[in-house]
Amino acid sequence: MGTLKEIEILVPGKLHAATLARLEALFQVHQCRAGFVADLDEAVRRNIRGIATMAGIDRAGMDALPALEMIANFGVGYDAVDIASAVEKGLMVSHTPNVLNEEVADTAMGLLINTVRELPAAEAHLRAGKWVNNGPYPLTGATLQGRTMGIYGLGRIGKAIAKRALAFGLNIAYFGRTKQNVDFDYYSDLVSLARAVDTLMIVAPGTAETANSVNAEVMQALGADGVIINIGRGSVIDEPALIAALSDGTIRAAGLDVFADEPHVPDALLALPNAVLLPHVGSASLACRDAMGNLVVDNLVGWFEAKTPKTPVPEMG
Repeated sequence: MGTLKEIEILVPGKLHAATLARLEALFQVHQCRAGFVADLDEAVRRNIRGIATMAGIDRAGMDALPALEMIANFGVGYDAVDIASAVEKGLMVSHTPNVLNEEVADTAMGLLINTVRELPAAEAHLRAGKWVNNGPYPLTGATLQGRTMGIYGLGRIGKAIAKRALAFGLNIAYFGRTKQNVDFDYYSDLVSLARAVDTLMIVAPGTAETANSVNAEVMQALGADGVIINIGRGSVIDEPALIAALSDGTIRAAGLDVFADEPHVPDALLALPNAVLLPHVGSASLACRDAMGNLVVDNLVGWFEAKTPKTPVPEMG
């Protein structure tokens, strides 16, 4: 049996610097631009056995690597990996759950508070000199007190958000594929959940099933005091419907950390005063990214030493 240093790993696109350094200490590492795997020299491509990626990998990229065994995804969401092709080809795919739960949950609650209490706009009021020249920032029309949060996707991160929301005195309900053994009200469809709450917290992954599932009907059910927070994936929201709902008062406000076509954010969203927008920073702390990166490397080591990665994606059985 050879050593890890004999195994060749590909990094398509950017990767967290500390993760790349650890990979290079353990494996032979090659790099290329995301989406350009096939442009690598054939002599390099035929020896690549593993991938470490933040950018994902498509079928063409997999096809270009005949010796590929393992794809280690940097992130709990792995929608950028063509998982169907990976399963068909018998490839192992891993991701990085759990290590980012608390950081993302903190961001979710911060985004909720900022959205409901308009804190970014209040800070901008101060920085522009308006407190001195125009007086105090206007009273906010919404409050966090007395709200009911409907969580769309009560997985590990959803539960961490629920724990924080309870500490703020919010009531909790949820919708997901299955009813869970928790003390929260369960709704079997998204419209019913939206009708029962005034705050919709989206933690759902980006899949064909969830695409555009938060649509105009859901927003109408949420109502005029409704607030939508998306910490999951941008594809879950019908963005044109959201823009319309924010513009015409169908819902009160939205706080978004993710978007349908990142890093591109529609101008119409940027122009809305009742939208709080973040550049996908849910897990973006050094401590969290170091932990995620270590898990990426541990998954690769686990596979190539014993065919047992720590955190394979559910599709791996």
